[in-house]
Amino acid sequence: MELLDAFKWRYATKKFDPTKKVDQSLVDKILEAARIAPTSSGLQPFEVFVITNQELKNKIVPFAHDQQIVADCSHLLVFAAWDNYTAERIDHIYSLTTSEREQPADRYKAYTDRLKALYLNRPAAENFIHTARQAYISFAFAIAEAASLKVDATPVEGFINDEVDKLLNLKEKGLKSVTLLPIGYRDEANDWLLNLKKVRHPKEEFITEIA
Repeated sequence: MELLDAFKWRYATKKFDPTKKVDQSLVDKILEAARIAPTSSGLQPFEVFVITNQELKNKIVPFAHDQQIVADCSHLLVFAAWDNYTAERIDHIYSLTTSEREQPADRYKAYTDRLKALYLNRPAAENFIHTARQAYISFAFAIAEAASLKVDATPVEGFINDEVDKLLNLKEKGLKSVTLLPIGYRDEANDWLLNLKKVRHPKEEFITEIA
């Protein structure tokens, strides 16, 4: 399936069939798409948690304003961003980079010094806004890959972040939840949104061409 056709096929699934599970090979592809997504300076300042434990998914439902899709999905992906930039976090990814590329350990020192001068002097709240934006890029890649595989996925921003953070012990990991992505298969007989036309702003409102 071409990507654009896949995007037209997908929709924000409102009811998953809890009896249908996504094969692990497909989940792995979705997660790999999220992992290789581009991020600012290649820092990849977020992590993805994959929840299949039914009890845990059930516990998240009330924190997601009682959205049952969180419980009925096959896998629940939680995108959690760094709560702040640190010298150690910046150095870690560039240590991996020089190792994988077989480069001298100090190959990017001048660049990482500039990153530290920029990020480490800003408030943590401002840095979290930046890391969360990077997580959204990965989030979009995961949705796109799911669509290409004909796996349903529903973006969920409507949840109580602090409660999910507590449940998953994210604060101890220096992370904050940003978005949830339930994946699974639509309940074709009971999803009210399935057969409704996809509506977006018309192109003349959405696109401005500047020659």
